[in-house]
Formats: sequence, C-alpha cells, structure tokens
Amino acid sequence: MSGHSKWHTIKHKKGAIDAKRGAMFTKAIKEIVIAAKIGGGDIANNPRLRTAIQAARDVNMPKDNIERAVKKGSGELEGTTYEDFNYEGYGQGGVAIMVEGTTDNMNRTSPEIRHTFTKYGGSLGAKGCVSWMFTKKGVIMIPAEGLDEDTVMEAAIEAGADDLGNLGDVFRVLTDPGQMEAVRKALEAKSIKVESSAIENIPNNTVKVEGEEARKLLKLIEMLEEQDDVNSVSANYDIDDELFEQLTQ
Repeated sequence: MSGHSKWHTIKHKKGAIDAKRGAMFTKAIKEIVIAAKIGGGDIANNPRLRTAIQAARDVNMPKDNIERAVKKGSGELEGTTYEDFNYEGYGQGGVAIMVEGTTDNMNRTSPEIRHTFTKYGGSLGAKGCVSWMFTKKGVIMIPAEGLDEDTVMEAAIEAGADDLGNLGDVFRVLTDPGQMEAVRKALEAKSIKVESSAIENIPNNTVKVEGEEARKLLKLIEMLEEQDDVNSVSANYDIDDELFEQLTQ
C-alpha cells in the first residue's frame, strides 16, 4: 500500500471524531460558498459546486445549511468572503507535502501553516516545488463490509474508473476528475454504498520513511490536517505496514 492509501485509512477512522468537532461541516460550507462564488449557484452548470454539495451530504449536513451556503456564495445572501490556497513543502525524509484549503483571512492562515510546518519538523517550499509529483484524481471511498472485492472492481472499471485499492475496511476507487461524478452514480445505481468522493492529489511515486522519522512525519501531517482552514493534505510517503500500524494505534 502506498503512504497516501494508508493516510486515507487514518482519515477514515478519524471521520467520526472530526464530525463531532464540527470540523467537517465547517470545511464543507466553505467549499460550497467558494464554489458558488466562482461558478454560480446553478449546480447543473457548476461541477465544483455539485461535488461540494455531495461532500456536504456525505457528512449529513442539513439541506437548509447547504442551501444557505449556496446563496451566500452566489451573492443572494450576505456572507463571508473565502479564497482558495495551497502550500507546498517537505516533511521528514524529504517527503513531498501539498496542503490545500479555503480561508477568509490569509493573514491568519499563512502564519498558522508556516508555524505548523516548522514546529513539527517540516519546511515550506516555493510554489511548484512538489506539485509536479502529484496527479489530480477523483477518489471514491466505499465501505468494504459485506462487499466482494472482485464485484466492486468489475463495477468500478465498467463505470469508467482507473483503479481500485483494498484498504481493509474501505475500497478506494480512483477516477479521472471529470469522471468521478458519473462513476459514483454508476456504483450507487448498482446498490454499492459510497462513503465519500473528492478530487485529491495522488502521488506519482513514494519515498520510504522509517523509524523516528516516520513517527514525526505522521504527526506533522496530522497537525496540518487539524488546521481549521485546511481541506486536504497529500504526501508521497511510504511506511512499512507493521510500523504504520504501531504508529497509528
């Protein structure tokens, strides 16, 4: 398993905790607002907004909250102004890290991201320093309980997916970003439950990290993930399965 796949497993386990803190609602609302601001409030003509609304539904956000967020983004209601951001840098062992998110105050967010990198042993780099090491992909997560891997694989490939990985308690389906929505609908049409779907940065290769460096790297990634304005953290690490389990218990 690649490091990125393992980190998906961590995020899957953390999901319930994040939801209790309200973090997932907050991040979903920000994405809806900025998607509507950039592309308008008509979901038929705004793929990013459709994806944002689906993500909000995946964490059980009430319909009224979603509608208000769309109206704020499209200007029908007064609301906070958000902007996208991305940072690139390095973690322990030279691992490439990409941080993406949405903020209403870059003067607050930028120092927070920089401080987190520094405090936990990483370093920020110039724009473009690691982005070439990743490829944008649609990522669909499917709870594995009660499902046969071959059946899910066949359905995913038939729907137009690029690949499927078995992460233990979940299957991860990779698609072209433009095909993610169609693949998800095709899977759900076959009664395959989808837990979540999002456009993410998938590493083209991985860097082996061991021992204390691995522990520190996972801590850095965890603390970046916990920043309120951060939506996703991608890293191209690879950690031995046994060590990974020890470090994430």
